[in-house]
Amino acid sequence: MKNLLGFCAVMMLLALLSACSEAPNPPDKTTLESSAATQIQEIPAANPKAYEKLKDMSGWRNPFLILRKDGVGLFDAANYEQHIVKPDDLLQALAQLPPTAWPYGRVVAVQENGVKGTAEDDAQVRKNRALVAGTLKSAQVVIRWVPASLSPKTR
Repeated sequence: MKNLLGFCAVMMLLALLSACSEAPNPPDKTTLESSAATQIQEIPAANPKAYEKLKDMSGWRNPFLILRKDGVGLFDAANYEQHIVKPDDLLQALAQLPPTAWPYGRVVAVQENGVKGTAEDDAQVRKNRALVAGTLKSAQVVIRWVPASLSPKTR
């Protein structure tokens, strides 16, 4: 009987210790978005005088987004690549950019992919457009809508 009570006490102690040592839950999506929005708010407000005279997008130096059926392309002018992100992850991607990526302040250029697809593809691009517009507006990021004919310089 003594052994059984001792064994039960040890088992209860182990159960309590394992419950206390569980890894903390990772932050949820809302917390991550809020943190990203806070980081983006630290960027100065958009300065239209710095970019309104650009005649084409070859001189654009702030983030440039391309709406696609499979997400949002974040154009990297340094190596002429698009990094595809989900619309839900856009704020986190923008928040990870260095402050030097925002010389015009809190403004991004956004255009739709110029390649037309099926009606279903076009519907998905429109859906992504709405998601991106809402996300950027909620983070107080100004959108400069760009026609597909005015893409940044590519190779």
